[in-house]
Amino acid sequence: MKKSKRILAAAGAILLIGLYLATLVFALIDSPWAHSMFKLCVGFTIVLPVLLYAYTLIYRVLRKDEEEKND
Repeated sequence: MKKSKRILAAAGAILLIGLYLATLVFALIDSPWAHSMFKLCVGFTIVLPVLLYAYTLIYRVLRKDEEEKND
């Protein structure tokens, strides 16, 4: 379980770094398509960490409830 958490955390970090780089590239390109992609990347840069945090909170609560039922 610990190993899978590390792998998922590394994948999330790599995805965020990719989003940051894409945001930078789209900010430097001057076209309507790049402007739309820039907005999309900024949105995902904000939403992705929030969703990952919410997922971990829900996982902790559900796991805690299962442990209490087993005891």
